[in-house]
Order: sequence, then structure tokens, then C-alpha cells
Amino acid sequence: MTNLFEHFEDNLPRNRQGVFLESAAVSYTFSELMDASARYAHALARLGVTPGDRVLVQVEKSAEAVLLYLACLRTGAIYVPLNTAYTASEMAYFLDDASPTLVVVEPTRRFEVKHSHVLTLFDDDGLAGRSETESKEFDTATREDNDIAAILYTSGTTGRSKGAMLSHSNLSSNALTLLKAWDWQRERDVLVHALPIYHVHGLFVALHCALLGGSRMIFLESFHVDTVLEAFQRATVFMGVPTYYTRLLADSRFTRERCSGMRLFISGSAPLRDETFREFEKRVGQPILERYGMTEAGMITSNPIAGPRQAGAVGPPLADVEARVRGEDGALAPSGEPGVLEIRGPNVFRGYWRMEDKTAESFTDDGWFITGDVATQDAGGVVRIVGRDKDLIISGGLNVYPKEIELLIDELPGVDESAVIGVHHPDWGEAVVAIVKAGPGASPGEESIIEALREHIAGFKLPKRVAFIDELPRNAMGKVQKNVLRERYATTFERA
Repeated sequence: MTNLFEHFEDNLPRNRQGVFLESAAVSYTFSELMDASARYAHALARLGVTPGDRVLVQVEKSAEAVLLYLACLRTGAIYVPLNTAYTASEMAYFLDDASPTLVVVEPTRRFEVKHSHVLTLFDDDGLAGRSETESKEFDTATREDNDIAAILYTSGTTGRSKGAMLSHSNLSSNALTLLKAWDWQRERDVLVHALPIYHVHGLFVALHCALLGGSRMIFLESFHVDTVLEAFQRATVFMGVPTYYTRLLADSRFTRERCSGMRLFISGSAPLRDETFREFEKRVGQPILERYGMTEAGMITSNPIAGPRQAGAVGPPLADVEARVRGEDGALAPSGEPGVLEIRGPNVFRGYWRMEDKTAESFTDDGWFITGDVATQDAGGVVRIVGRDKDLIISGGLNVYPKEIELLIDELPGVDESAVIGVHHPDWGEAVVAIVKAGPGASPGEESIIEALREHIAGFKLPKRVAFIDELPRNAMGKVQKNVLRERYATTFERA
């Protein structure tokens, strides 16, 4: 059994008439999901989609988008989801790079996209309509372990976006490992799905766990506190980015009683602040489970389902994943010392689409994938992410890791959140700059922040300047866009 779809089919619940996907617009039982995905697969085949072809998709979240994904798996096509915020000019790069056989977009984008075969989901000539008269029987395409199931493009904050090729076995092995790691309650867990589905978190982690676990899924178009709070009263599991949790905590209706049936809250895609972790546990009576993953490998580490979960830590590697931290000299870093995190396991991607040189650069000679994340690992294997190597600041020849400073600033009175960056300095090469968002009604000063830090960190780590901002820029998954901040503050230390 190699095609990922066959794993889903093999793990269907005993009662296929039970509801799998419940949204505001429609619901699908497991039986209806199988039938509809077959009809969509036939529609794709009639459009000339064959195994190995790319289907590039930029559509809003919907049940029909899930059907299209499953249909691509069934036909053996390669699913290429794109962020719905990309502009037409940005789309041009992906169209050229992926060379798709078919492009599926929103109706408003249909005539913007320059491709010979563009469809929508819902127009009169769209896939949904085309599928209605098709058969509900479809012979799922046979795939080999290393055949590509999906290409997901990295954010591309530096250079061109890279298409990470994820195989059927990459995705199935990772999802099955997560079910065990999180003690998924087969056919009993109910998942609140509020994430986008063009990203690993929402498309692979959340959706795959629900499918392989035979679980009901409350499928929300997006995150809104009102709808999520209502869903908690009928659910057991929630996956979100840190921003979701801070918004929930800001609402007085989010109480222990309201989510008394919830057994598991999972956070990822961006670092979870220690303050959020502590406040959440105090409010709800259970800690958030933070995990760590990336586009190229799905989930890599996780805090334990049973046992203590540490604030600021992302847990040990998953059962079938290995992780190591190597210092600048190439040797393994001592316990607790920072270095670049490297991993290997069945979840690690097959390489970057049409970028053989970049793929080769991303792996060590002995086959470990270089994540580019700076991390520490203790004697028990627990990993803490310190920062990205591209975020590393070298000031006066000394390394400064932004995360260490951000954690201290975030604890200061009057500070809501912060981001630390390095910008060009005529004397030091790079200088540390802290960008701070003040809390409601607060107005901390630059000098007071620097003085408060002075007793905690060495002088070369102290920010040379502190700037204040109304909101930190973030991408669609809630990650702070430090590249945007670097550009904005690039001239801070220019000589007159």
C-alpha cells in the first residue's frame, strides 16, 4: 500500500455513514467523501491529468478544495497548493516553475492567470459541476514509495521560492507517527480545523490525522474566536498557530468550562511565547502541546502527550525521526549549546523541484537534512529552537541569537511582543536592533528596555536601538517577517 489515498481508505471507520467533514455550507459523510473524490478524479482524468502531472491550486478553503486534493492523490497527480494571497505577478513564477497540466483558481482570478488550462471549482464550467455526472467508482493509481504526492513552495524570504517535493511515503509515515505520538482516539476524537489548507499544518497535519483517525472534523473557513469557541463545546482536539491562542486568551468567554471536553491543544508554525504557554495552562487547566516541523519534513519533534511539556521547548524527535545539533566546527554540539539542527527519517522530503544544486547543498555527506534552524538539544533529546541561521546576528565578530533577547524583552512590563534583528553598522558590521510592540495603554521607553536587559545579557548582545511599532508584520501562518523589518530599518545606523 503506497498511494497515500489507499491509507485513508484503509482506515475508514466502521460506520461510513458518520459525518467526516462538517462546514457551514455542507457536510460529507465518509462514504460521500469517497464517492465525491472519485467523481472529481474522473473529471481530472477527462481534463488530461495523468500520474506525475502537476495540478496547481490557488483557491479559498472549502470542502470542495479537500475533494480536489484527494482526487489528485487518486489520479497519481502532484498537488501544488498556493497561498491565496499571492498576486498574479507572484503566480507567474509558480506557473513557470511547476509547469502544471491544470490550474485551479478562484473565479476572480481565472482571467488573470496566463495558462492554457485554467478552471475554477464553482463556475458553470468548474470542476464541481464537471464531476456531478461522473462515476463514484475510480481505480486509485498505483504509486511507488518515492513518487511525489505534493510540492509545497517555501516562503522564499531569501531568493527564489523552492518547491519541496513530498512523496506518498513521506506523508503517510509522518501522519501515522503523529497518531501514535498524540494518542489519537480513533473514531472518537473531533478536530476543530481552523487552519488554511495550502500549508503543511492545515493540509497534512490536521487533515491527515482526521482522515487516518476516522475522525469527525469541524471545518471552519478561517479562525474567528466566536466560531472556534462554539466548536470547542463539540470537539476534543484543536490545532493552531500561536496567534490563535493569544486571541482566545484575550476573550473572557474562553474558560475552562467552555472547553471542558477538549483533551488536546496543539501549537506550531511559529514559536509559542512562554507567557502564552503559562497563561493558557492557568486559564484552561492543561498546557498547550508545542511541536516543531517544517515544509521539507512535516513534523519533526513534539512535546509528549503524557508527561511534562516545557515552555519554550518543542520536545524530542518523533519516534522515527533522528535529530542532531552541530556546531560551527562541524562537531556535535555539547548538550544545551546552540548549533544547526540536522535531521533524518522517513518524513524528510525528496528534494527541491528542479533545483538539484540546492538539494545537494541541503544535505550532509552522510545524508542528514540541514534544517537551517539554530537549536539546542539536551541530554534527554529535547530540542529548543533558538532561531534561524539567516536570523543570526554577527556583531563585532560575535554571534548573537535573537530568540534569547526576544524572550527577555517579552517579559518586560509594558511589552506585548518583540522581534530582534541585525542591521548594517559602520563599525560593528551588524548591530542589534529590537522592534517592540507595546501592550495596551503602555509606553515603555528605549532606554528603560536596554537598562532592564543589561543585567541579564552580555554587553555585545544589548540592542543598540529599540524601535516601536503598532503591529509586527506577519505572513499567513503568523510568523514574524523579519526580512520586512530588516528592510524597514536598514538605514538605522547610516552615517550622515
